[in-house]
Amino acid sequence: MSSNQNNKGKGDGQGPRKKGLIIGAILWAVILVVFFHFLVKEISNAGTKEVPYSEFVQMVQEDKVAAVEMTANKYTFYLKEDLPEQGKEGKEQDLAKVLTQQMEKGGVTRYVASPLPEKDQELLPMLREHKVKFYSPVQEESSYLARMMINYVIPMVIMVGVLIFIMRRMGGGMGGLGGVGKANAKVYMEKSTGITFADVAGQDEAKESLVEIIDILHNPGKYTEIGAKLPKGALLVGPPGTGKTLLAKAVAGEANVPFFSISGSDFVEMFVGVGASRVRDLFKEANKVAPCIVFIDEIDTIGKSRDNRMGGNDEREQTLNQLLAEMDGFDPTKGVILLAATNRPEVLDQALLRPGRFDRRITIDRPNLAGRLTTLQVHTRRIRLAEDVDLKKVALATAGCVGADLANLVNEAALRAVRLGRRAVNQKDLLAAFELVIAGTEKKGSVLTEFEKKLVAYHEVGHAMVAYKQKNTEPVQKITIVPHTQGSLGYTLLMPEEDKTELRTRDELLARIAVSMGGRAAEEVVLNTMTNGAAQDIQDATAIARNMVAMYGMSDRFGMMALASKRSQYLEGGYGMDCAQDTAAALDEAVQKILEQCYSTAVQTIRDSREEMDRVVAYLLEKETITGAEMVALIQGKDPALAEENQPEVASLAGSVAEGASSMVQAAPGKQLDREISDEEETSTEKAAPPPQNGPKDET
Repeated sequence: MSSNQNNKGKGDGQGPRKKGLIIGAILWAVILVVFFHFLVKEISNAGTKEVPYSEFVQMVQEDKVAAVEMTANKYTFYLKEDLPEQGKEGKEQDLAKVLTQQMEKGGVTRYVASPLPEKDQELLPMLREHKVKFYSPVQEESSYLARMMINYVIPMVIMVGVLIFIMRRMGGGMGGLGGVGKANAKVYMEKSTGITFADVAGQDEAKESLVEIIDILHNPGKYTEIGAKLPKGALLVGPPGTGKTLLAKAVAGEANVPFFSISGSDFVEMFVGVGASRVRDLFKEANKVAPCIVFIDEIDTIGKSRDNRMGGNDEREQTLNQLLAEMDGFDPTKGVILLAATNRPEVLDQALLRPGRFDRRITIDRPNLAGRLTTLQVHTRRIRLAEDVDLKKVALATAGCVGADLANLVNEAALRAVRLGRRAVNQKDLLAAFELVIAGTEKKGSVLTEFEKKLVAYHEVGHAMVAYKQKNTEPVQKITIVPHTQGSLGYTLLMPEEDKTELRTRDELLARIAVSMGGRAAEEVVLNTMTNGAAQDIQDATAIARNMVAMYGMSDRFGMMALASKRSQYLEGGYGMDCAQDTAAALDEAVQKILEQCYSTAVQTIRDSREEMDRVVAYLLEKETITGAEMVALIQGKDPALAEENQPEVASLAGSVAEGASSMVQAAPGKQLDREISDEEETSTEKAAPPPQNGPKDET
């Protein structure tokens, strides 16, 4: 008990901080009291003119003076020309009242003259002779000490009390002016969060790494007995939406300990040194309630690498230095575990990542098929599902999605079910929600001309035909020419038959480029034109080809040579060039060569499949939305209606947009589609296309 009291008075610096606060409040109070006295004096002297005593006597003799207020140290007088009519008659007390009112209104000049050191015996007879009214104000006798108390001491004491009260209320303690040094960390108890590992799915490897931290919080002696040093912190890294914050809360919930949560931006203020003060305050509060979890979200805000661009007084650098010192100083045997999350681990300072500070680095990556399935099961626990729901098929369709995407998909499906008057979510709701996320809602009021529909149909079937004819591609699941709100006039969805890793062969990448080029190839071969609808396709194809040359070592010219490096891998920030300008120009030539090769492949595929394409396009123009099985049946000369009946429900809407396997035709607003058409086609453009049929919900 005594040690805690000593630490409270000495170790934590509360004593000096309290003294500094009191001294600062007193100084501010003195300044404010003197300022207000000076201000009141200036206001009271407004409209006052000081004259010599001789001039005062002369004005009396010239009958210019109307009234004189006489005190021990000054004579205040007013001229007859400034005196209002109602004040020329009456008693002296009434005159004083009238003069005061007139002074407040303005227009009356008050003259002040200092009396002579020796009393002038002739002044009073002179005032009577010239009929000047004179009087002395009634003054209560008070000592000099009493006047000092009333005018200065009491206002100063009140001001000091008010300032200290305001500082404490704003800061929640003695944390400095306005409390800017207070940590302001939110403390979550297990009963308030209610989050455990059962609420986190798809991150089994990460949970296994954190289970030991929970055991350390409960049984630290088991580890110290053998001589092991307890880890001080763990760094959670991964893409946005993968559940880093949720996982940190789950650790606190499983361990049933307090959970401190603060963002990295909360440490940074306009005042230098505030961030360091907040770091000290955070660890001090954590030590009081240990064992506990301290979680710093977006730690890259204060943990960026220190370099020459940061000055010695930089706020972020001082905050980082204090964080490093605190992590070295606190005792992990007390049960304080520091967790931090970031999307940009590559920018963190190496001193922060070394062993002894953040001892473990846990990657929270995008979930695989099994992880997506368990995540969907977690998010649908409180959702009423119909019997036809197959979450495994939905998980297969959402390759590349993170936990936040899946939670949004389930919520959109529930909203759609309520909107349609159903009391349970069925499979169509989930699939329609998936389409809503990737393409937006249907533009039911949008009407395409016959030529535009034909052009969009050939564009989309061009993608699908190249994908069907090429090896190393994913099967086509849906083709639609129904416009959607995210700018697409139609799109083609491809879905892998099984959950694949990020590993891709050179042939697979070339096939994906060729599929992206299929839309433009169909425009050129069939309609002998080009449109701006292929803009996104060209960007996707160029990005793949550039990665093949610059990063994957898949070009004949450069071979196994890295020309670029990844930037912000978890934020998809692209890459930076690590080569000379001449080499970069040669890189562009190699990329162009790959694109031309793949485009030639797509053009040749379209020419060889022209008859089959015409059958698919005719059917697509009639139905507006078809499945991949229907397209295959048309190519093989079978009845597409029978293929539709046998097609699994998920196939009509599944896709893998996150892996870049979708193709959408986009038209820039306000631009005309370039076309070369005959007179008959020209006439047909004036006819409006029929409104879209039921759209995504009836595509199966």
